[in-house]
Amino acid sequence: MFRSLFVTVLLAAGTVGAKEPLQPVPGLDINRYSGTWYEIARLPNRFEDQCVGDVTATYTPLQSGRIQVVNACRNADGEIEAVEGQARKSGRHLAKLEVRFAPAWLGWLPFVWADYWVVALDPDYRWAIVGEPDRKYLWFLAREPAVDRATFDELRARATALGFDLDALVVVSPPAD
Repeated sequence: MFRSLFVTVLLAAGTVGAKEPLQPVPGLDINRYSGTWYEIARLPNRFEDQCVGDVTATYTPLQSGRIQVVNACRNADGEIEAVEGQARKSGRHLAKLEVRFAPAWLGWLPFVWADYWVVALDPDYRWAIVGEPDRKYLWFLAREPAVDRATFDELRARATALGFDLDALVVVSPPAD
């Protein structure tokens, strides 16, 4: 009896904090997704340390099937910094993308590509949640520079339900009340 209780406790302990694998949204329409998105919030990351506001990402489909990506932000000196890269489909799923900002001639190296998964999306493409399988990176994006409180709360609730830890969330554009 003690042995079966011990095994039960071990199995239960192993499931505490376990997260379901992250899934991308089904049926992403890249033409509707293309255009400019405004960053509303993000988890901290080293490649946006200099960004203090006006953070945007612009996606443009290319004839090659890839997507041009231009990320821009305002730094502490008030200057706009921008970086250009490309995204490509990863596997069969349209919402599972990989993005690179390394020079094109390095594109053959697998480590220059990073996962970029659209994991939640408004039916009208007004907002999106982007992350990656390890849940270390997260972005709340919107078509407008700010969202209302109800939308922001919905983004937080969805990200939490997807298993993201929002304790360190950086709010770039506070919700409009």
